[in-house]
Amino acid sequence: MPVFRNAKTFADLVKWEHTIFALPFAYAGAFLAAGGLPRWSTLGWITLAMFGGRTSAMAFNRLIDRFVDARNPRTANRHLPRGVISPFVVGLYGALATGLLVLAAVMLNPLCVVFLPVVVPVLVLYSYMKRWTWACHFWLGLSYFFVPFGGWLAVTGTLSWPPVILGIAAGLWVAGFDLIYACQDYEFDVKEGVHSVPARFGIAAALTLARWVHLVVVGLLAAVGLMLGLGWVYWVGLMVVAALLGYEHLLVSPGDLSRLNAAFFNVNGYISILYFLFVVLATGLTGAA
Repeated sequence: MPVFRNAKTFADLVKWEHTIFALPFAYAGAFLAAGGLPRWSTLGWITLAMFGGRTSAMAFNRLIDRFVDARNPRTANRHLPRGVISPFVVGLYGALATGLLVLAAVMLNPLCVVFLPVVVPVLVLYSYMKRWTWACHFWLGLSYFFVPFGGWLAVTGTLSWPPVILGIAAGLWVAGFDLIYACQDYEFDVKEGVHSVPARFGIAAALTLARWVHLVVVGLLAAVGLMLGLGWVYWVGLMVVAALLGYEHLLVSPGDLSRLNAAFFNVNGYISILYFLFVVLATGLTGAA
């Protein structure tokens, strides 16, 4: 049936499997807030909120960028430029995903709903930021700020400093690897006037900035451990994360971006999953089941 075929195509378009980058940080925020295992119902709604939010963001990104993607040799083979799926269908599924995010927020607590008018525009506006400023990478990072922050909020329904620091760390982590990822479009961005740090300052400067940003991430994650009084398991996990971040930067250089996809997809997937697993071990699964 066409509806199922479109759903499968849409799932491939938004790369739903890449939710692995964000979901573990949402769970980490929830586990840290609960001091262990949160309620299963809360984890379920967090999962649906993350699925809806990320799907919405990717759908509107692909929709807004479809004409730019068509001109870029790297992205010209994506679904919308090839006409495999219509813009209307992508917009419809994106709207439904946004609705899922709203529903999940309503089911969690009132404070989650309060932040929706901030979160939704941040998710949608990223694509336009590339048309306005080279700092677009940090706007993408802003969207990931709400991932662990939202996980914490979903459990406690209150504001405090640890989720803010953790959210900034997650946001800068994403901004850092987006700086690396943008290097592969350097020539196209310069030619087309698309804004990015590599296009504005060069590939070498972008990679250097990414290293400094990720160094700050390690410091912020350490601050979270100190603020919450987490034990030695957390610090072992932080060392593993720091080592993986260092390895990620060894994979790329201004003269060799051939392993960029390995740095982007593989290493960052390991970082998010391992950080969450060490948070689980550090909190000891002592919360309410």
